[in-house]
Amino acid sequence: MKKLSIAFITGAAALALSACSGSETASTTGDDTTTVDTMPDDGGTETVPIAEENIVQIAQGNPATSTLVSAVTAAGLGETLSGTGPFTVFAPTNDAFAKVDKAALDGLMKPESKDALGGVLKYHVVAGNVMAADVIKMINDGGGKAAIKTLNGELTASMDGDKVVLTDANGGKATITGTDIKASNGVIHTIDTVVMPKG
Repeated sequence: MKKLSIAFITGAAALALSACSGSETASTTGDDTTTVDTMPDDGGTETVPIAEENIVQIAQGNPATSTLVSAVTAAGLGETLSGTGPFTVFAPTNDAFAKVDKAALDGLMKPESKDALGGVLKYHVVAGNVMAADVIKMINDGGGKAAIKTLNGELTASMDGDKVVLTDANGGKATITGTDIKASNGVIHTIDTVVMPKG
């Protein structure tokens, strides 16, 4: 199995979508801020504008990730994803969070569950820039599977047809539904299911 070895970020890099807890509200209103990088048919490189918004601001400005923003705020996670990075975030959409048992999710959002919620969120974050093409190459190089080290354990990436599937420590599966959403300090891929760390 091909292993993605990306060093853990410590200290300020614990995780931090929750600059969203501040009063600032960002939006993504043009191709100059949030861009999707695609590989051109000729195999060359495509020039895309440099994103001006960081990961936190993009999450805040996307209605489809409002539950994620609320979860990160509830976890009290600091400024990391507003910082230099780079970070790769596998961001569950609102529909992904809707699959989680409501009582379990409500429990995680309580102040006393702050550490547990933080652990779940860190399981969705990788230190470094990992583009969709990188993940696919790792899967191919690994004979069909690749281990991706997150800030709280490992995910296993594999292909299901033309889709990339992430398998968590408990055997749960999430499909990557959106790729290479570039931020000033990293990249976001959206997923259709919340992945859960062991324990």
